[in-house]
Formats: sequence, C-alpha cells, structure tokens
Amino acid sequence: MKRHYAYLLIALLLAFLGYQRLLLSQSIHASVAHGHAIRQKTPTRSNSIYGPAETIANLQDTSIKESSGLTASRTTPGLYWTHNDSGDGPFIYAFDERGRRRGVWSVRGATARDWEDIAAGPGPERNKHYLYIGDIGDNSARRSEIVVYRVPEPKITPADATSSKGKPKLTDAAESIRLRYPDGPHDAETLLVHPATGAIYIVIKTMFGNPGVYEASTSAGTDGVRTLSRLGEVKVPGWFGGMVTGGAISPDGRRVALCDYRQAYEIVLPNREPFESIWKQPLTPLALGNRKQGEAITYRLDGKALLATSEGLPTPLIQVERR
Repeated sequence: MKRHYAYLLIALLLAFLGYQRLLLSQSIHASVAHGHAIRQKTPTRSNSIYGPAETIANLQDTSIKESSGLTASRTTPGLYWTHNDSGDGPFIYAFDERGRRRGVWSVRGATARDWEDIAAGPGPERNKHYLYIGDIGDNSARRSEIVVYRVPEPKITPADATSSKGKPKLTDAAESIRLRYPDGPHDAETLLVHPATGAIYIVIKTMFGNPGVYEASTSAGTDGVRTLSRLGEVKVPGWFGGMVTGGAISPDGRRVALCDYRQAYEIVLPNREPFESIWKQPLTPLALGNRKQGEAITYRLDGKALLATSEGLPTPLIQVERR
C-alpha cells in the first residue's frame, strides 16, 4: 500500500541521517518455487534468547500478496491463519509450516475495510476457540470507530485445501465488536488477545514517539460501541520508532511479541505480576532476517518459536526458535 512505502521512505531517510544504526545485515535470497519447504538460515545478528532467523517456507497460495496478520490455529495444531491487507475481501487463509495451502474461508457477516491483524483466543462459549480479526487500520485517523470481528475458528480438514479465494469455504457468522478510542482516532496494525481472559489489546502505530496501548475488557460484546481504555505506552527501541505493525501474546500469557517492518521485540512478564504490567517492561530486539515489509508475527503453538511473514510475493515464512 502507498502509505506503507511512504513510511518506509521516511524511516530509511532517518536511518541515513543517523537516527539509529541499522541492526540487520543483508541476507541471501533463496531462489525457491512457491510452496516448497526450505531451510535458509539468514546471516543476521543472533539473538540472546532466540536462534538465527530461518526462512522455512514460501507460502504456496499466491492470493496471499500482503500478509498483514498471522496466528497459530488452535483447532488444528501445526497450521496457521493469515489475511491480506486492505484491498482484499473478508478472507482468511490457512497454511501449514511448509507453506502449503490448507484452505480459504470467507468470514460471514464481515467486511474488509482495512484488516491489519488476526489473533486467536477464547470467547463467549467455554472450550471453544475463536479468531479475532482487527479491522483497525486508519491511516488518515478519521474513523469514529473500529471493528474487531470475532468468529468461531473453523476446524481445518484435508479436503479444505481445494478451496480458494474464488471458491471459498464459509465461516460461522462473525460478531462485530465495535470500539472507539477515548482520545480520538488512531491508526493501528496490532491486535492481541489474551489466551486465558480473552481481553483485547490494540497497540497503535505512530511515526514518532512511543505507541499507546489500549484495552477492551473481556466483557466487550456486540451491543453498541465500547470505549477502549488506555493502559499506557511501550518504549520501542528500534529505528522505526513507534511504527509497530503486528503482535501476539504467547500461549502461556507470559510474553508479548511486537514487530515493525524489519525486526521484532519481545516483552517478558515478571513472575507474580498481573498481565497489565507487561507494558511497563523493557523490549528486547529480535532479528527476523531480511523482510521486505513485515507486518505479521505470532508464536508457535508450543510457545518455543516466533513465526513471521512479509508482504509481497513470494511470501516468506520466517521462524526464530528459543534457545
């Protein structure tokens, strides 16, 4: 999207002027056909907690041109969900760790104005898994309200792999959770859902300064517009500043991963602290290799690795594993 390239040009200019030193070195591109599993280790600065970034696949489905959100499936372990940025319809795409297509679903009752992130978490019915899709993009900061769609996560079967954007499967009806900020409109690309409480968190995207963190309580429903609560802000140390483009909460609820266009950051919750205190903790930068324009990150279901994608074709699936 045009706005993303404008952000990139400004951030690169700041970097050339000495805003901060470049953290990532150029990686070697793999020449691989779409959908074939690969293991390409990238010669980037190693992380103290995680190993080197590794491109483990390219996504087979070329309809995924602007992967803007990513989450691990709870109904079908080992599979993942993603969606495109604005300009696509209300579609979610399933794939496995080798990048193979596992199906396309149209989200019933949803529209796609500016989808920016996806998360998995609990919902109204106990022992049932839900997907949360954030229609939260607002480049012009003019939206009086934003929407998070909550839909029961489909159970993915081998036969679903034959579905496509042209002939998608259909989800159950989605609920529309309508939200507004307490301090006026904001652009945002990061949606997080707590794996135990179902609380919704949104981290806004800002060119300069620290991005704010907002919460919708677990009681957030579909009866009218709810006002988010501002919890504070996170101090992002990267050279893209507060331009956070994706995030996720670990399955155990003890860690948060955020990313910008190039790298990731992790926050760890101190022992015996309530989850809300995590936003006051320092962020540890994590190298993600060479991402053309990264906007999506998630934890592997076992919590022992982070996975990320990048916009553009071929769409790489990048993994960093905990040491």
